[in-house]
Amino acid sequence: MLKYLAPYVHRVAISDNRIVSVDEKTVTFRYTPSKSRQSKTRSVTGHEFVRGFAQHVLPSRLQKIRYYGWMSPNSRIGPEEVRWLVAIALGWAFTLMLARPTVPPRQRARCKECGGELQTVLVADSLGHALYSRPPPYLDTG
Repeated sequence: MLKYLAPYVHRVAISDNRIVSVDEKTVTFRYTPSKSRQSKTRSVTGHEFVRGFAQHVLPSRLQKIRYYGWMSPNSRIGPEEVRWLVAIALGWAFTLMLARPTVPPRQRARCKECGGELQTVLVADSLGHALYSRPPPYLDTG
């Protein structure tokens, strides 16, 4: 499928230099068959030439692939930089900086009785199976 679509999105259907001759009834053009390096000529009627050319016209919402600007393989600017440039051009950069949410520091759980810090020693699912366990930090008095 990709090999079939590639010629349609990368170049036009036929360039002017491939048309060898045109008269009132026929159009003669040069082409290179697949898996061959040798070009051949073909003569068809004007009607058939236009019909074949129209098959290579892209649909209205499909665009050809372009290789210039930041999309070029030689471009030194990456997609992230392009996003920032667009944001700056549209005036979003200041808004984005102001809208950045600040995450408050997480407070540790405290004991209601003594106010000491609680530590997780066991996490269990609804069936009572231990998902996470750690031995409590008991002090061994010997």
